[in-house]
Formats: sequence, structure tokens, C-alpha cells
Amino acid sequence: MAKMSERELRARDAKRDIGAELLASVREMKAGKAGHVHQVPVSTVIEARTRTGLSQPRFAEVLGVSSRTLQEWEQGRRNPSGAARTLLMIAYRRPEAILEAMGSEEPEPVRSPMPTAKRKTRTAVALHK
Repeated sequence: MAKMSERELRARDAKRDIGAELLASVREMKAGKAGHVHQVPVSTVIEARTRTGLSQPRFAEVLGVSSRTLQEWEQGRRNPSGAARTLLMIAYRRPEAILEAMGSEEPEPVRSPMPTAKRKTRTAVALHK
């Protein structure tokens, strides 16, 4: 879709009845006709950390890397290698092994960065090479 000019946006918006659109949306929600469900792909690194139930700082500490490095991996800007990659694979496949190695079976609570987003899990471990 081409970007609309300011004039085109104003012309389009002048024809809209925002109140009626909002009211229709509220009625749809009440009737159980929710809008679109978007599934956001979750990186394997995020999935591994989520399975352990650890926060970013704590998980980074367990892996022996900085929080910033973990964030770079989770956002796909950098890729783990060596021992960190192996630990991530273990955390993904057997999160309880990471917790056991830490000497704790009780993970700390993790706040979801997107509480309303539906998480999509992957079925195969495919850490970046």
C-alpha cells in the first residue's frame, strides 16, 4: 500500500464516522467476535529462557554472559556460539536441568514483555550458527 499524503489522509478521515466504528468494534467484542489474532515468532533463545522461568538478568548470569549479550541473541542481532549455544540447547530441551544445576527448583517469576500476545512455540531446536 502506497504512503498517503497529508491531504489524502485528511480527505479519508473526513468521511469516517469514528464514533460509529468504535461502537461497532465494542459490539463485536461483546459478541465474542474478537479482532485479529497475531502470532509473533519467538526466537529459540527467548523460548529457552522462558522455559526456565528466569528473568533476562538471571538467565544471562547462569549462561555467564552479560544481559546485553543475551538481549542481542534474543533480538537476533547476534548469535550464540560455543558453550553458550550448548547451554541454550540444554535450557530449551531440559529447562529443569538448568534449574537443578543452579541449585534451585523454584524459578523467579517472569513478567511477559507482551502480556496479551499469543506466544508461538517452536517444535525444533534450531539455534543460529
